[in-house]
Amino acid sequence: MKHGFIKVCAATPEIRVADVKFNTANIIKAVKESAKNGSQLTVFPELCVCGYTCGDLFNQNVLLSSVESAVAEICKATEGFDTLVFIGAPIRHGNKLYNCAVALHDGKILGVVPKTYLPDYGEFYEKRYFLPAHENQTTVINGEEVAFGSKILFKATEEFTVAAEICEDLWAPQSPSVAHALAGANIIVNLSCSDELVGKAEYRRELVKMQSGKLICGYIYCDAGDGESTTDMAFAGHNLIAENGVVLAESKLFENGLIYSEIDVEMLAAERRRMSGLYGEAVGYEVVNFTASEKDGKLTRAFSKTPFVPDGKLLSDRAELILTIQAKGLEKRLIHTNSKTAVIGVSGGLDSALALLVTRRAFKAVGKDVKDIIAVTMPGFGTTSRTKDNSLKLIKALGATSKIIPIADSVTQHFKDIGHDKEKLDVTYENAQARMRTLILMDVANQTNGLVIGTGDLSELALGWATYNGDHMSMYGVNCSVPKTLVKHLVRFEAARLGGECEEVLNDILNTEISPELLPPENGEISQKTEDLVGPYELHDFFLYYGIRRGFSPEKVKYLAEVAFKGDYEKATIDKWLKNFYKRFFAQQFKRSCVPDGVKVGSVSLSPRGDWRMPSDAVCAVWLDDLK
Repeated sequence: MKHGFIKVCAATPEIRVADVKFNTANIIKAVKESAKNGSQLTVFPELCVCGYTCGDLFNQNVLLSSVESAVAEICKATEGFDTLVFIGAPIRHGNKLYNCAVALHDGKILGVVPKTYLPDYGEFYEKRYFLPAHENQTTVINGEEVAFGSKILFKATEEFTVAAEICEDLWAPQSPSVAHALAGANIIVNLSCSDELVGKAEYRRELVKMQSGKLICGYIYCDAGDGESTTDMAFAGHNLIAENGVVLAESKLFENGLIYSEIDVEMLAAERRRMSGLYGEAVGYEVVNFTASEKDGKLTRAFSKTPFVPDGKLLSDRAELILTIQAKGLEKRLIHTNSKTAVIGVSGGLDSALALLVTRRAFKAVGKDVKDIIAVTMPGFGTTSRTKDNSLKLIKALGATSKIIPIADSVTQHFKDIGHDKEKLDVTYENAQARMRTLILMDVANQTNGLVIGTGDLSELALGWATYNGDHMSMYGVNCSVPKTLVKHLVRFEAARLGGECEEVLNDILNTEISPELLPPENGEISQKTEDLVGPYELHDFFLYYGIRRGFSPEKVKYLAEVAFKGDYEKATIDKWLKNFYKRFFAQQFKRSCVPDGVKVGSVSLSPRGDWRMPSDAVCAVWLDDLK
C-alpha cells in the first residue's frame, strides 16, 4: 500500500487432524481470499498442513510424504499472487524432523525456518517428534534447494523485511525474534498452536503487545483453532496483529477465519532510526529477497483524531498521572529555589486555569499555604467581563490570593513613549499588552520572593503562538509539553475531582472561546478567536504528533488526516492548515530555542534541551513541496 503501509493477514482455516488434502484445500482457499483482499503478507498456524495434534502420526512416512506434496501444491497456488505466505508444516531434513514455517511467494519456496524452542512440559511433547533449529543450511523441497535455518530474513525492501518464529519461541526468555529484529526484520510472524486455558488469552495478548513494542516491529501471531484434536486440549484461534506495542486487530476466540490490518513499516523504520542504530546488523543471517509492489488499498485500521488524548477508561488514570508529573516538576523547582510564592497570570482561559490547578497541587504536596499563590488578573483592551469574572471566581474557589492589576493605562503610556497610535490595532498593539503582563508578573515575583509560573502549552509552542518575551517567558512552564487537546481533558478531570464552585467555574471556562483577548470585544463578546487565526487545534495537534513526533512526510500526514477527520473537514481545509502548520513551525523555532524549563509529560516535547534541536533558520521548502 501507499505511505509505507503493508497489508497483512492472519488466517486460521478449518482443518482436520491428519487430513492433509482437506487442510490443503482450505489453506489454498484462504491464500486466494487474502490475496484478493490485498494482503501482502499472510500467515497460517503452526503445523496447519497436517494439524499440530497428530501425535505419533508424525512418525508415519505416509503423513510426511503427503505433507511434502501439499507444500508443493500450496506453493503452486501462490503463483501470480504478490503475497508472502507462511504455512506451518513438519519438514524432513537429513533424516530428522523439524517443526517449520515455510515461506512461499509467487510459486516459489523461499525458505524454511525450523522452531527453536520445543516445549516438553505439561501437555506438550514436541521433543518426542522434532529437533530444534540449528545453524543455517539448505534443504531440498519439491526438487529445489532452499534456505533452511533459524536465521533467515525475507526481504522486499529495507522497510519490508520479515522473519519468523514459532509459538514457544515467543514465550522463551531469549526469543529468536529479538535477534531477528536486531538483524533488520521489522515484521515478525509467529505460527502458533497455543491451547486455550482460563486467563491465557489475556496473557498472550500482553506478550504479543510487549514484544512488538520492545522490538519496535509489527508482530503477526496466527493461532490454530477449530479442527485440532480436543482429546486433551481446546484451541481458540486467537489471532493478533500488533505494531509497536499496540494491538491493531484481534480475532474472537473460537472463531476460525481471517483478520487483516495494515502495518506501518515506514513509521517503524523511523522509530528505529531514533534508537541510535541498534537495528539492521544482519550478521549470520541469510537474506532471501522477494518482490512486493505498492498497492492501492483502503486503510482498515483507525487513527485517532486526538493522538495525545488516551481512550476511554485510560483517560482518568492518565489525567491523574500527568497532573502529578506536572506538579512534581514544580515541587522540585519551588524547593530548590526556596521560593515563598508562585505568581501566575490568570486570564479566565484554559491554559492559565490548568497552570493554577497544577500549582495548587504542588503547594499542597510540599506543605505550602495555598494563599501564597499570587494569582494576578490583568484586564486589558480585549478583556471581557466573562473571562475576568471567571478568573476571579476560580482564584477564590481554589483559595489562592488574587490581585487585579489593569494594564490599559500602562500600555497607553507605553504607546505614547514609543510613538505608537493606539487606534492602530496591529501586532505592536497586541504584543505590548502581552509584554506588559509579563513585566508585571516578573516584578510581583520579585516583590514576593516568588517564581512566575508559565501557562503556555505545547500546541502554542509548536505554532509559535506566543509573544516573544511576553507570555513566551516565565521561570517554570508547567504546561510546556501538554498539547491543547489534552489541556481540556485535564481541566475537565480536575473540575470533576474538585467539584462544587471549582467545577462550576471550570466548566464555564471549558466552554469559553479560546482567545488571547488582545483586541477590543464586540458587543461585550470575544472578538479575537485563536482557531480562526491559526486553525483548529485538533488539526494542529494531529499534525504535530504525526509530522514531528513520528516524522511522517507532509503528504502522509495529510492522507492520515483525511482518513481521521473524514466528514469533519474538507480536504482543502486540511491542506490549508497543514501548510500553515509547517510554515509557522519552521518560522517560530527561535522562540523554542530559548523557552523556560518545564517538565516533559508525554512522548512529545519541543524543549531545546531535550527532544527537539533545530536551527532557527531552517527552511520549510522541502516540506511544502511534498504537499504539492
